[in-house]
Amino acid sequence: MDALLRWADRNWWLLGRVTRLHAAVYRATRGVVGHRFPGAPPVLLLDHRGARTGTARTTPLVYAAYGDGFVVVASKGGHPRHPAWLHNLRAHPLTRVQVGARRHTVRVREADAGELGRLWPVLVGVYGPFETYRRRAGRDIPLLVLEPAR
Repeated sequence: MDALLRWADRNWWLLGRVTRLHAAVYRATRGVVGHRFPGAPPVLLLDHRGARTGTARTTPLVYAAYGDGFVVVASKGGHPRHPAWLHNLRAHPLTRVQVGARRHTVRVREADAGELGRLWPVLVGVYGPFETYRRRAGRDIPLLVLEPAR
């Protein structure tokens, strides 16, 4: 795992391209390709707007169901800085996600302290490397709750 993380640190540019390709294929196939891969955790597409630029972006993220919404992890693979999409969501918390073929309008909020304790083990159960990311990051990794916008 450490070798993979070191490789990812040096190859963010390539990971960005792979991420954009993943999102494009996911959208084009309405989630038939990209939502679930054998042996991998489920992935949703999170739409967000740049905090300063307003540029529309889409990020594929591992998720867990939470109530009538979802929860995602702002881990950035254990990087010491938060992912840009977290800053974007703090500025523009009303957004859309695609889970498989279904699209949902959601309001994003950060999990509170009580939720963190309950949700972290659930997310590690969905994707075990999150625990390695938390140890490696040297920062508190926020969990984002995506609730249906009403």
